Amino acid sequence: MDYLNRAQAPFDAEIWDLIDEAAAGAARELMTARRFLEVGGPYGVGLTSIELSNDDYCRQPEAGEAGAVMGRAVSVPMLRKTFNLSLRRIAAWQTNGQPLDLSPAEDAAEAVARLEEQIVYYGRPEFGLPGLLENKGACKIKGGDWTTPDAALEDVLTAVTRLDEAGFRGPHALALAPKYYNALFRRYPDSEMLLINHLRRLCTRGIFKASIEGAAVIDPRVGSLEIGQDLMTGYAGTDGIHCELFVNESLVLRMQDENAVCVITPKSG
Repeated sequence: MDYLNRAQAPFDAEIWDLIDEAAAGAARELMTARRFLEVGGPYGVGLTSIELSNDDYCRQPEAGEAGAVMGRAVSVPMLRKTFNLSLRRIAAWQTNGQPLDLSPAEDAAEAVARLEEQIVYYGRPEFGLPGLLENKGACKIKGGDWTTPDAALEDVLTAVTRLDEAGFRGPHALALAPKYYNALFRRYPDSEMLLINHLRRLCTRGIFKASIEGAAVIDPRVGSLEIGQDLMTGYAGTDGIHCELFVNESLVLRMQDENAVCVITPKSG
């Protein structure tokens, strides 16, 4: 099934390669959850749902009563963003070797990547999609003032200890809002040691600047990312001036243990 319609586009595979490279490179910079969670797939565009748990009785039947056995599934959303490329600019690249501006493809890919991050970290409760940070099992702590290195270190230590005590001994990942990530590059007073280098010894799965609020220490056993179609570009049509193209992907978070996350809310946030 040629659901990407690439063969219908008025340009050859060489330009598709350039578009794909630009889109993938732009999206990759923003996709943080993929760097510390297990990733399954891609299984193909036909993956529309996944099972989250073993089959079990809806309720334990009474003696002499039949019981209903069911599993629990979650839908796999498709993420999509359209963009346009000028037909004249494409022709100028093909015939005259002039530069081809692929920033629209990069912008569309970044929009899809940001939505992926939002869905993975916060889910979509209205559609039954779980999120890493917004779930009943995550432990939550109120942090200190992260304008001082000691407060940030103490909060992360507390979060790691909470997870250790719950049986999640890592390796741990640390995801932070941009302002808290940037604050990790402060030096300790009278020292050349950066806070981020100190924390890397504690959070050995990695430290990531993510589009979240606050910070979170995460054990990868929290779940996995299941990918139907990985990020790809396709052709929608033309209006005689532009080629209308699109970036899309499909994926979902398979939540395995909600307790494997500790969310930190610093005072300055």
